[in-house]
Parts: sequence; structure tokens; C-alpha cells
Amino acid sequence: MTDAPDPLLDGTHAVLTPEYVEFRFTLAGLYSRFLAWFFDALLVVALTLALLTALNLTLGAAFPGFASALGIVLYFLVDWGYGIALETFWSGQTVGKKLLGLRVIQRSGVRIGFYHAALRNLARPVDRLPLFYLVGGLSALLSGAQQRLGDMLAGTLVVRERRLKTPSAIGATGGEGLLADPLFVARVKRLGTEAREVVLSAVLRREELRMEARLRLFSALGTKLQELLAMEKPAHLSDEKWTLLVAAALLPRTA
Repeated sequence: MTDAPDPLLDGTHAVLTPEYVEFRFTLAGLYSRFLAWFFDALLVVALTLALLTALNLTLGAAFPGFASALGIVLYFLVDWGYGIALETFWSGQTVGKKLLGLRVIQRSGVRIGFYHAALRNLARPVDRLPLFYLVGGLSALLSGAQQRLGDMLAGTLVVRERRLKTPSAIGATGGEGLLADPLFVARVKRLGTEAREVVLSAVLRREELRMEARLRLFSALGTKLQELLAMEKPAHLSDEKWTLLVAAALLPRTA
């Protein structure tokens, strides 16, 4: 009989693409999420104290006690604003999550937006009840996907970032001449955020896929990229090498 997995340790979340290719994400455990929250909480307290000090210096003399009365309100505003702003504009990360190598994503595997960041952060007061995220921790233990109530509401997950290195052969596709074509590069740069993430994720994870799934994925991507870029794929390039070429155009050029 096999041991049951420890819910405090990392699990996995599988995402099946429309091409029936499966990508797996490692879920963040409660220990790492608590440490990330602890670092973020210290920053929120420091920011709140700094703002309160500034208020006391500017308003303290004219309105005694007024700045101090705003302390609790100001703390919640900073706390909510900190999480919502950073997770929206920093691709699902806060300073604490960055330090611990964690990221918030949608259940579909793509990055979150303002709507998701706002929902999961506005639900924090409930998750924190009665103290130290007891409600949130229990819901994460019971959910099967390590989701606190805010994550369930927003349809999000907290995952561990994988340290994937950019393959050295990413530009060695046989179509390097296109990388010097300003029209091709300009069209690639206009790709939307989701299209960019799909391309780069497929390129970085392609070695993990079985050959059949790999061929199916890049066939679909090759066709879609021709449509998005409004240009034909060079006849001598395979769908995978065409996608690699697009990914190379997305990455910063090195001297």
C-alpha cells in the first residue's frame, strides 16, 4: 500500500490544452506560502508605518490624533493595494512570492489579471479568520488543489516557478535570416501576452512532451502563428522550427 501524499507538501496541477497536450504545474505547499506571506506582511507593515509617520508629520500638528485614527484603515488599504497591484502588474507575484519562487496563475495555466488579483486579495480578511489564515489554511488542505477561499473565488492557483533555461538552440532553426527582417520582428512583437506565453512555454517545455503530443502541439501553434502574424511559414521550416523562430524574435537579442 502506498503512502498518502502529505497535503502540506507540493502537489501538481495538470492543464490539458485544446491539442490534448498536458502541462503540469507544481503547486506551492503551505510552508512556502506562509513564508511568502510573512515577508509580504513585514513589507505591508513597514509601508503602513512609513505612511503613518508621514501623515503625523504633515497633519499631526493641525489635527492631533487624526492621523493615528487612520492607522487601521490605512493598513487594510495598503494590504489590499499591495497584493492587487503587484499580482496584476508583476505577473502573479509579490515580493514574498518572488523570494520564494512562487506565482499565482489561473487554473487554465495562464497569467492572472486585475480581476483575479482583486478577488483573491479582497477575500483575505475571511481567509485570515480567526488568526494566521486558519480558515484559508484549512480550505487549502481540503481543496485538493491547495486553494484558499480567495483562490476558489478567483479561480486561481499558487504554483512554484520552474527554473527553465532558455535552450541555446532556440534561434538555430535554419530561418535566422527572418530575425534580421524588421517586418517579421515587428509583427512578432505585436503578439498578445497570452500568445507570447503559449509560445515561450511550448518552446521551453517541448523536451518534456511525448513525440506524438509534441508534433500535434507545434502543428497547431504553427498554423495559429501564421494566422496571427499574417504571413506564410517558410516552406523549409517545420512547424516546431517556425515556432522556435518566433520565440527567438520575442527574446532580447544579445550582442
